[in-house]
Amino acid sequence: QVQLVESGGGLVQAGGSLRLSCAASVRPFSNYAMGWFRQVPGKEREFVAAIARSGGRTSYADSVKGRFTISRDNAKNTVYLQMNGLKPEDTAVYYCAADHLGLGRGRAPRDYDYWGQGTQVTVSS
Repeated sequence: QVQLVESGGGLVQAGGSLRLSCAASVRPFSNYAMGWFRQVPGKEREFVAAIARSGGRTSYADSVKGRFTISRDNAKNTVYLQMNGLKPEDTAVYYCAADHLGLGRGRAPRDYDYWGQGTQVTVSS
């Protein structure tokens, strides 16, 4: 059974940083492009960042470009989202997702095959 488990969320002041992690049980992990999405109540799930299977290609939503960095460690079956310069509008539940044999370009939830349960990020002003 495929499992994606996010961790690292929490409460932080505006301007602060958090690093989210997503541990994946998918095998081999290197066969999956990975993505991060976020969602607030009453809104659709929103693309944040994606990374190719090898980690050689990344893409970001315009709203986080220059502040967030996605990375992966295929030896540890883990993908990360380093979030710097956090803003109150970054407050959301953050989800990681896996795209089997994907190219790391997926920006829509339908592009992904597996999802984690999410971790809450709250940024206070």
